[in-house]
Order: sequence, then structure tokens, then C-alpha cells
Amino acid sequence: MKCPFCGDPNTQVTDTRENDDGDVVRRRRRCAACDKRFTTYERIDLKMPHIVKRNGSRSDFDHTKLLGSMKLALRKRPVTTEALEAAVDRIEARLLSLGENEVSTERIGELVMKELKQLDKVAYIRFASVYRNFADVDEFADVIREVQTRPRRGKGSSKTAPPDSEHDLFGS
Repeated sequence: MKCPFCGDPNTQVTDTRENDDGDVVRRRRRCAACDKRFTTYERIDLKMPHIVKRNGSRSDFDHTKLLGSMKLALRKRPVTTEALEAAVDRIEARLLSLGENEVSTERIGELVMKELKQLDKVAYIRFASVYRNFADVDEFADVIREVQTRPRRGKGSSKTAPPDSEHDLFGS
């Protein structure tokens, strides 16, 4: 493995770890020439389906593009890199399990939205606004209502609790 900093081919593996599912190996490496450290990931290379875009054109599946679009939605949000990578891995696994040669961008977008909804509601709304091409504020409001969950007051009450207050935030 060549060093990404100086290009020297002499690098040494200093640490190797598998993810929880055992399908990705993370390796920390050190360059013998410049002594800088970097991380590489080793994963099984399976044939991903081709992507069919809205205009009918086809392209190869791009892991980096999928990761980048999710990173953009998660920008400045409290989601770990590991959680993001796990979500991307789940999307890729789902695409592979479909057993299809081609998958539409709409199908991938829905899978991304499902994962983002679990990871971070704000990122979900960000992605949905671009993916669904919101035309007005009402469409934002609809998605916000979709993800909002408010605890109910007492048993059998149909009223929702008031917005979070300082009292609720500190659990007192």
C-alpha cells in the first residue's frame, strides 16, 4: 500500500480491526519513509447493481458518492463516522440482497432516507428536502410532523405534551 502523503510503497500495518459484522477490516498503517499514519479499509468486492437515473441513463454504483451524499446531510450533526459507515454498509447490503442488475435512484434514495431517519431526524429532513425537491414550506412542515414524536400526557389522553421546557431538559 503506497503512502498517500509521500507515495512511498513501504508502509507497515500497526493495527487491524474488523467491524462488528466481520465484513470490513480497518487497518492503521505507518509510512516507513515519512512516519505519517493513515487508515485503509478492506471490504469484500461484490458486483453492485447498475444505477438507473431519472433521465434513463445508467452508471456504476459509487460507494463514495453514496457516502458523500449522506455526509452532506449529516454535516455538523452528532453522528459518528462508524454509525454513518454502518448505515452505508446496510444500504449496500440491501442493494445486493435485491439480486437485481439495475436499481433506480429513487429506490436508493428511499433506502438512504430510511437510514437517515434512524440516525438523525435533522439530516433526514435535509436529505428529504433535496431528494423530494420540496416546492414550498408546507412540504417541510409535513416531513417535520412525520418525524416528530411527543410523549402523551397521562394514560388515555389524546393531547400531546407541550414543547420541551428547561424542566424537561434537565429531568427535574
